[in-house]
Amino acid sequence: MRILLDNFSKSFGSTKVIENMNLEVAHGEMLALLGPSGCGKSTTLFAVCGIHRPTGGRILFGDRDVTDLPSQARNVGVVFQSYALYPHMTVAENIGFPLKVKGMASAEINKEVDHIAGLVQIDNLLRRRPSELSGGQQQRVALARALIRKPDVLLLDEPLANLDAKLRLEMRSEIRRIQRETGITAILVTHDQVEAMSMCDRIAIMKDGEIVQIATPAKMYSDPRTAFVAGFLGSPPITFLHGVASKGAFCIPGSRIEVPLPVSVNPGEGTKLLLGVRPEHYSPTGDVHVTGTINFAETQGRENLYDVRLTDGALLRSIQPARQDIRIGEEVTWAIDSRSVLVFDEQGRRL
Repeated sequence: MRILLDNFSKSFGSTKVIENMNLEVAHGEMLALLGPSGCGKSTTLFAVCGIHRPTGGRILFGDRDVTDLPSQARNVGVVFQSYALYPHMTVAENIGFPLKVKGMASAEINKEVDHIAGLVQIDNLLRRRPSELSGGQQQRVALARALIRKPDVLLLDEPLANLDAKLRLEMRSEIRRIQRETGITAILVTHDQVEAMSMCDRIAIMKDGEIVQIATPAKMYSDPRTAFVAGFLGSPPITFLHGVASKGAFCIPGSRIEVPLPVSVNPGEGTKLLLGVRPEHYSPTGDVHVTGTINFAETQGRENLYDVRLTDGALLRSIQPARQDIRIGEEVTWAIDSRSVLVFDEQGRRL
């Protein structure tokens, strides 16, 4: 089921949250609405769900205008951050509740519950109550309850926020598996870029009620339109150096750092620039050597993360295969890969 937001606007009183947003989610696609708190991503999701009524514009499911339809008439499945399970019901009763409301016969409900429980791998938990389940199990129950009604659209509002790191990893792959197996169109709201990149076909990054960029995870990571987008994607995050354009290179006044600019980038002489350097592009191998002092080191198992403070106070970050020969306070001379840097103007627009 295709979802289309056509000049969608939403205000709360005199406060405009979203104005004239246009967004299309293709049939069978999983799209992430990614951004910081307050950017409007949950407002958008709740409008698609029917909880919020648009102030302006239209919302279409396929060719059907659902703008003014209540939630129950839209055939959407929603998984909330809190799971919202009924504590007095068993798992089976929680999952089957939407079908019971529809008036379906008990035998048919039991058949559908067994099927969907097998899909989300909780068929051995059907007699338990929510209080007897782990966070990951409760999340699967909430997902099963959303899917049992065979919705046209699946909406996920920060569904992994309450899980520990191991469970988040497990459930990312599980939700993606189920979404692909069912072929359902899905929208994921999250502030976690790892979730968005690992689970979704495309990402729409939002800021201040607007979509800043929409693209596949790989495209957005390698070709961000703005410094905001570049800074929001990547773990560990990108670092930025402030400097100016000089003779076809990025230079930091008062230092020896000169990074050749891409041929396609031709700012005027003396133009102020931001140079984005991802941690994987500052390492012992590269073409532009930069000296600094290790002021932070974090062991991540097979890799180590280092923060390197330059003489002017700027910071570069490096991620490398684990090694034990580097200490905090030690001076190192590593290199920036000039072919991989991202160049932005002073306002953060990509050049």
